[in-house]
Amino acid sequence: MRKDSSKCPIDTTLDSICGKWKTSILLHLTYEEPLRFSDLQKRISDITQRMLTLQLRELEKNDIIERHVYPEVPPRVEYSISEYGKTLIPILAAMREWGENHRKRMQQKESN
Repeated sequence: MRKDSSKCPIDTTLDSICGKWKTSILLHLTYEEPLRFSDLQKRISDITQRMLTLQLRELEKNDIIERHVYPEVPPRVEYSISEYGKTLIPILAAMREWGENHRKRMQQKESN
């Protein structure tokens, strides 16, 4: 991400949480945390292993999620939303509500 103080704060937010899968990952971790990699992959059926790995790394790099590695054999790794990441919950909820309202509006528009 470019470090530019003149960049719009909304763009900064979108850079951090946008991506085809990031919002799905965040929603699952918000309501079902902690989850293992395989659990996330099962819940997001169309995501590839590589893409899930990349998206998780980006979210972790931005301090939005936490990765916990347990010293077991085989190693167990769990992901959870960080305290900082929890500050996104109201934003995600508002985006969801807006999306539902927009979808209804467009359906009504098409039926007229």
